Amino acid sequence: MSALGAVFLSSIALAATAHGASPSAPPAAVMTRAIRAHGLPPASVSYLIVDTASGRVVASARADEPRSPASTLKVVTTFATLDTLGPAFVWRTRALSRGTVVDGRLDGDLVLKGGGDPYMTLERWWRFVAQLRAAGLRQIHGDVIVDDGAFALPTEDPGAFDGQPNRPYNGVPDALLVNFQTVEFRLTPDPAAHRIDIAATPALANLEVRNDVHLVPGRCRAGADRVEFDVQTPAWDRVDFSGTLASDCESRTLTRVLLRPAEYAYGAFVTLWHELGGELHGRLRIERAPADAHVLEDFESLPLGEVIRLTNKFSNNVMARHLLLTLGAERYGYPATLEKGAAALKDWAHGHGIDLDDVDVDNGAGLSRVTRVSARQLEQVLQTAYHSRFAPEFLASLPLGGIDGTLRHRMHDAPPGAVRLKTGHLDGVSGVAGYVTGGSGKTYVVVCLVNDPRVDTGAAEPVQADLVRWILDAL
Repeated sequence: MSALGAVFLSSIALAATAHGASPSAPPAAVMTRAIRAHGLPPASVSYLIVDTASGRVVASARADEPRSPASTLKVVTTFATLDTLGPAFVWRTRALSRGTVVDGRLDGDLVLKGGGDPYMTLERWWRFVAQLRAAGLRQIHGDVIVDDGAFALPTEDPGAFDGQPNRPYNGVPDALLVNFQTVEFRLTPDPAAHRIDIAATPALANLEVRNDVHLVPGRCRAGADRVEFDVQTPAWDRVDFSGTLASDCESRTLTRVLLRPAEYAYGAFVTLWHELGGELHGRLRIERAPADAHVLEDFESLPLGEVIRLTNKFSNNVMARHLLLTLGAERYGYPATLEKGAAALKDWAHGHGIDLDDVDVDNGAGLSRVTRVSARQLEQVLQTAYHSRFAPEFLASLPLGGIDGTLRHRMHDAPPGAVRLKTGHLDGVSGVAGYVTGGSGKTYVVVCLVNDPRVDTGAAEPVQADLVRWILDAL
């Protein structure tokens, strides 16, 4: 074919795509149109489509260029941990006693020893405390010792990433992390009592909440719903609410990270312990468990297969960080460190012929400004996962287009179950990485990473949707 003929056919393909993408249009034409339509520089977009059965590259652009992956990096962390430790792996949180228990009375200290459980929610912490009470313990005539020594991490500023230290996505790992260290506040106007009620869940015994929000009469309009939330102490153990809320306003909630992990675990324990009829006569100490302490309760986490599903479906940063730390500690020994986690991840990759040596995995969650990875490197991990012994567990962890997780409100036109993608988003970064099953029934690995400020105006998601739609229609 002449060069002029090739240009003519390319023009026809572009024109057809611009008026409703034809299934026969090549993916490069579809992506060119989409990138142009949303004002993205072509150099800001990498994508790669690979047949899972043959390994054939169907389409690609700038697939080897390192880019910020945002939370798509979680596919690396979650699968490496699953593949190494297996879906039945569990973490253990223990209660130990130093002293004797006679007729429900402990004359000595109670130790709460964390094992790194990534999903110790408030409900599960209640079960832990309730089981301790059910075992017969009622009175603690000593201190509560929190042992968080399973993780050895440097002091971290949770506000360093974006200046929002109390936001849940900036939570930091801890060996005894309870309820992601979060408190939910519900503010409800009570016109009959002429006040605003503030309910904290959990109502931590060591958290002071000051309510200076004033009820104003009338409609919920601008200026009548200005509520300020301020953390008043370096220990994050006192918060002040101020401002105004109109009587016609609906209840509203906000969730924030408060206290420090050990203090939070202790405060939640004390609240639940008292609610369950227990007595406590000591104070908090943060130190290692004494050698002569013996186990009163051994509490298992959810299995790893379920933990990675929760991590990926909802893109939970601190859970992903716990996975990386656990991966390192299980390979190189406790206490867990960031260095052990990064080394274990790269060791795992080498074992599968994947080169991640140039990747600074940082915290393993993708909440990073330094991590760079290429679309091809992500594709290699996803291809390995697809053909692995734990492929069902891993695929089940990814959000389903138009159905659940971070894809619940995206890609609604996809057939149910055809789109399984981990999403990622930071300022200036948007990505998807996972699997799409085309109309033929064949499944493809798909990675699309966009690094550009226009991402923040929503420019990337339609481009990614067009790429997925092409696969659904054409393959």
